[in-house]
Amino acid sequence: MPAEDILDLTPPPADSRLRYGSHPTQFIDIRLPKTKGPHPVALNIHGGYWRNKYSLDHAGHLCAALTSKGIATANVEYRRVGDEGGGWPGTLEDIRNAYRYIRQVAQEQSFDVDRCVVMGHSAGGQLALALASRELSMRGVVSLAGVVDLQKAFELHLSNDAVVEFLGGKPSEVPEHYHEADPMQLDIPKITQWLVHGKDDDTVPPDFSRRYVEMKQKSGEDAHLLAIEKAGHFDVIDPRTEAWKQIEQTVLRLLA
Repeated sequence: MPAEDILDLTPPPADSRLRYGSHPTQFIDIRLPKTKGPHPVALNIHGGYWRNKYSLDHAGHLCAALTSKGIATANVEYRRVGDEGGGWPGTLEDIRNAYRYIRQVAQEQSFDVDRCVVMGHSAGGQLALALASRELSMRGVVSLAGVVDLQKAFELHLSNDAVVEFLGGKPSEVPEHYHEADPMQLDIPKITQWLVHGKDDDTVPPDFSRRYVEMKQKSGEDAHLLAIEKAGHFDVIDPRTEAWKQIEQTVLRLLA
């Protein structure tokens, strides 16, 4: 089973880099299929526990894999903890601005924004779902091993209290931030949600996605769980794995 080496492999180059803001990290790497458009588009949000130690580079592999299947991909970089303006709410503001920018440049980039999926890995899964709760024009949202329960992430002290850094305090100190950011507390009507999690994930507990889907289904949301046997945290973003085949098919079905 491939592990974290996907983080260190150089990805295939992007076709272009678009800037949606003036901060050095406010850009999007675009990859376009070789066929004639307009193309369905997947906007991808990388993980890294919201910290600027991690960049979008490793996500270039999954974006290139989707592009080879006829999907235009927009790999988003954004301000994170450690960047001026990063953390809550600046990080989500960047994601929203990137999403809106993709729609603005749709014609010149040959994007079919009526067929748009937003996907995010780990902390990016939280951001993808938070975006979906605020922007209702996407076809679907895919969380890959997402940190989708911020209260539980706090209780478990995941990644040395990363959620406290991201939201600027503990739940008792900034309860409004947890209410605004925690996917477990957000309403996402009418958008199909897929929560994908490897059953062997030792970075973000698989139970996060299972409990999220159970709760959302009870409230009437269109949420689904894809739990993958023998898959860890990074297998779900590695196109070389067996797990990736199921994820790719999930994205293709959403965009069909």
